[in-house]
Amino acid sequence: MLDKTQTAAPVLILLGPPGAGKGTQARMLESQFGLVQLSTGDLLRAAVAAGTDAGQAAKAVMDAGGLVSDDMVIAILRDRLADNDCAKGVILGGFPRTFVQAEALDGLLAQSDQRINAAISLEVDDDAMVARISGRFTCACGEGYHDSFKPPAKAGVCDACGGNDFTRRADENAETVASRLEAYHAQTAPLIAYYANQNALQSVDAMGDIDAIAKELEAIVATTTA
Repeated sequence: MLDKTQTAAPVLILLGPPGAGKGTQARMLESQFGLVQLSTGDLLRAAVAAGTDAGQAAKAVMDAGGLVSDDMVIAILRDRLADNDCAKGVILGGFPRTFVQAEALDGLLAQSDQRINAAISLEVDDDAMVARISGRFTCACGEGYHDSFKPPAKAGVCDACGGNDFTRRADENAETVASRLEAYHAQTAPLIAYYANQNALQSVDAMGDIDAIAKELEAIVATTTA
């Protein structure tokens, strides 16, 4: 629990289907506000590499070919939120994905008098997502690009690091994208109503220009973290 001299660090969630721009926008908010972007994939890899108790438990499950449980993810997230760099606040992308995870996250945050300050839904058109996702590629440094929407300023050279080690995900084709969108609507989209009931939901039209979307998000974050 926080003492009376402490202020709870803000916690933001970006909701949206694959290709909505969650990663791109989270990195921009991270830079603008000093927040820490957290994704479950990165958290798992870091916990395993660090050899934490939760990381070792997760590694044992993954090595056996199993799926890491929600309890393990929450335990890893709990450890990460306790790190000093999270004191200014965090942005969660890709978690929670289900009602069970959302409720577990609420319980975790309540232990330190924290709450979800804003769950921001990036609203997109499903049909447009196929073209958007199929054009994505990423630099080895983590900076993301798109053939049409966000090409590097100089072709073949990363704006962020100056490198030229770009990759495209082999699973980002029309059939796979359609399957991922279906899973999103079945499992994650209902969280929009969940956070609306908590008066934490904000919605942004994510079909426009990246910088225009970023300005809308910045305004929301500035208000909810003030």
